[in-house]
Amino acid sequence: MPQLYKQQHIKVYNSLTGQKEVFTPINDGYVGMYVCGPTVYSNVHLGNVRTFMSFDTIFRYLKHLGYKVRYVRNITDAGHLENDADEGEDRIAKKARLEQIEPMEVVQRYTVDFHNILHKFNFLPPSIEPTATGHIIEQIELIKTIIDNGFGYEINGSVYFDVLKFNETNNYGKLSKRNVEDLIHNTRVLDGQTDKKNPQDFALWKKAEPQHIMRWPSPWSDGFPGWHLECTAMSTKYLGEHFDIHGGGMDLKFPHHECEIAQAEACNHQSPVNYWMHANMLIMNGKKMAKSTGNFILPEQIFTGENEHITQAFSASVARFFMLQAHYRSILDFTNNGLLASEKGFNRLMDAISDLDTLKASASSSINISEWKQKCYDAMNDDFNSPILIANLFEAVKFINQIKDGKVTISEADLEELKATMHTFTFDVLGLVYGSQTETGEDKLTGAVDLLIKLRQEARANKDFALSDKIRDELAAVGIQLNDGKEGTTFSTN
Repeated sequence: MPQLYKQQHIKVYNSLTGQKEVFTPINDGYVGMYVCGPTVYSNVHLGNVRTFMSFDTIFRYLKHLGYKVRYVRNITDAGHLENDADEGEDRIAKKARLEQIEPMEVVQRYTVDFHNILHKFNFLPPSIEPTATGHIIEQIELIKTIIDNGFGYEINGSVYFDVLKFNETNNYGKLSKRNVEDLIHNTRVLDGQTDKKNPQDFALWKKAEPQHIMRWPSPWSDGFPGWHLECTAMSTKYLGEHFDIHGGGMDLKFPHHECEIAQAEACNHQSPVNYWMHANMLIMNGKKMAKSTGNFILPEQIFTGENEHITQAFSASVARFFMLQAHYRSILDFTNNGLLASEKGFNRLMDAISDLDTLKASASSSINISEWKQKCYDAMNDDFNSPILIANLFEAVKFINQIKDGKVTISEADLEELKATMHTFTFDVLGLVYGSQTETGEDKLTGAVDLLIKLRQEARANKDFALSDKIRDELAAVGIQLNDGKEGTTFSTN
């Protein structure tokens, strides 16, 4: 692949600085990217899909530009407590207890669901997909280093990160733009937090209570790692102490990503990441999506249409197209009308791409394809602006229709460039899939038989009765009966 990144220069909005910055990888031609993955205790929700779709598109574009990308996206299968405040029950262990199954059965079930849904949305798999439970040793070693460097302390078998001590020499809160004084006043006092020196300290290792199912031996107790620690352990192991991009949902900025920065700096005495990127939230019908209020839809329900909030089934590509029409840093409102409009737009785009192969080239072009092509790159170079890219693709739809109507001309070379660029950005970068995926088996059967009926009618019109009879007899042999009547030919299945 050509090294397009040498001609196309990306600007990335860095959450750490609050500014767009020219993207310069640590190692020329190589990108290390870590994205916080799901906690696999329930079906993946649409907000997660939107976040991972944003980074899938970023991954695709970086690869298209010729970067060698190591994309690491973890699976959280231990340590994520109910209230994210170092207290409560592990979410996976709780699900296992309620259903009376092994925690790893819960993990397996919902990891498979996660992969199935992402496959339907045509996600590229990450380069590495590590699990928290697969890196307990690395997490224990990190805790030892943090204690040795004076930023961790052990009490009653649990280990905590000393935020106030860390803040004496570092800046805890620089990502979320919070200061420690505010955190002191806003920290909730919960039962069981009395072990901590300071209420804003966070757990690195928790001693397991007797009833706790998931536990591992450590120098301090039989227990389990804190939620924040796993990402520091896995990103460091696979991308090094200093890497290019760390991504996740906006809701992870504090405390999760803030704690990651603190842990990494406490261990390695340097900032771990150059560019922090955060995808914004997904709402539904103008309100927060929540199971408790019923304002909620699972990804699978989009494909089946079995949800009161939508009027029909939509293909995964239509849903993907809908989501990519909003910039990843914008709030996206999921609505039935929005999906219906996206379906129309998606079909227009696919029809235009189909028409590309029927266009006739002229001796010269009256439209500037090179200029249009660069506009597509400019959109993605500007902090991966997928809605502007889509607007440019529809500018090409207009070109295609004008060429069909003979209103503009295009040369052979420009036509090939138009075809290649449309395919690159529609399928390779945006990750859309040609055609509709909502057709049922019955829909496909109807379409195929209707085509054969049409061919049979043409055969009869041409007095090719042998072919006409053959089509009828072959269909009958597989249980499809053609019925000729005054209104035309219909069919029935036996």
